[in-house]
Parts: sequence; structure tokens; C-alpha cells
Amino acid sequence: MPASPVLSVILPIYNESEAIVPVIQELIDVLEHHWASNWEVLAVNDGSTDDTAEKILELSATYPGLRLLDLAENVGQSGALWLGFRQARSTWIATLDADGQNDPADLPGMMEMLGDADAIFGYRAERKDTWSKKIGSKLANGVRNGILKEEIRDTGCAIKIFKKSLTETLTPWNGMHRFLGSLFMMQKAKIVQKPVNHRPRSAGTSKYTNWGRLKKTWWDLFAVRWLRSRYVRVQLKGE
Repeated sequence: MPASPVLSVILPIYNESEAIVPVIQELIDVLEHHWASNWEVLAVNDGSTDDTAEKILELSATYPGLRLLDLAENVGQSGALWLGFRQARSTWIATLDADGQNDPADLPGMMEMLGDADAIFGYRAERKDTWSKKIGSKLANGVRNGILKEEIRDTGCAIKIFKKSLTETLTPWNGMHRFLGSLFMMQKAKIVQKPVNHRPRSAGTSKYTNWGRLKKTWWDLFAVRWLRSRYVRVQLKGE
């Protein structure tokens, strides 16, 4: 049985046919430069209706570390990530968006900055998006941190690295991925944050809007706040 990789990178993907090949190739170039062949990329095709899956399969013939996880139907980003968490073979997991806006070149620096932390979250210091998305994101982060009493600077930034063990108790509810910081801190995880590069889309179209996010997350905020207040951490002596 092959040794476990140093890092498992999870890409949740939905209808990114135009962008996915250069995104994966750029990511693998970074991984090979810093970790040789000691990595894996889990490309989770979330029920795409275009030829995204076919393009990933073609690439996997060239890159043995690339695995296609092909979902039978679209379940959303939370479900796609959850499947990746379960399938990952490394003790460390990284997540990125598949649209090319996250820069995989940030991953080595994030790994170096981890230290004794359990997770590191990127935040977009100079976001390359429309003004409406920038304002919407700033307001959403402020409201979220106010309600949950947290200091996560950019919950919408997908580039993160964390211990796989933090994901073992997670369930695939819709919206889970937006609250990874809260769910990890419930487990007493230490989280550090780092500014990362952010780039404009080179192809494809965004699947999200400010209004769409608000409708999905407003009630989740209060549900997570309630869950955190009732959470019981069960631990044996000496663990």
C-alpha cells in the first residue's frame, strides 16, 4: 500500500469546463515543486452538466496523484467537500476553489506558517471582484463575526489547510463549508490566518450572488450559534 501523502487537496467543482484544466495543471505544478510526488488532488465533480468530468479523467492519465470523485448529482459545495474529507488519505487537507481565483502558490507558505496550529485560513487582502461582491463580503463577515463572536476575517475565502481529524465529526449539511471555523473551534482547534493572493476569473461564471448567499446563511448563523452553545466535547483522561 502506498505511503500516505503529505497533503490532500480537495477541489469541489461544478460546471468549470472552461477553467478546470489550467487550474489543475497550475496546482499540480506547485505541489510537484514543493512536495515531489507526495501529494494527492481530489477533484470532486459535483454533478456537472458539462464535460468537466471528462477533462479531469483525461488529466488523471498524466497525473497519478489526481483522483476524480464523480458525484451522481449536484449536492452543493458542502456535500462535495465532505466527500473529499472522507476520501482524503493525508493527515492534512487543503481546500481551494476550482475557478482559478485562489492561487495555489500560497499553499507552501501557509504550510510553513502553521507551526503548532491545527488550521490556517487564507483571507483575501486585495480581492479581485466586483465592488458589490467586495461590499457584500465585508458586511457578511462583520455580521457573522458579530453574531458568533469570532474573528474569522474572510469566511468566503476557500483556500485553507487543516488537520483531517477536525473533519471526522462533521456531517454534510448544506452550508457546512461556510462555518468550518466555528465547527473547528468547537473542537478547541487553534486557527491562524494569512493574507493570500486573489485573482480575477479567467474563464467561466460565478455560481454565487450576495443575495443567494444571504438567503442560505442567515438562519444557519443562529443554528450554528445554538449548536455551539450546546456542544459537548467528550474526552478521555490523558487524551
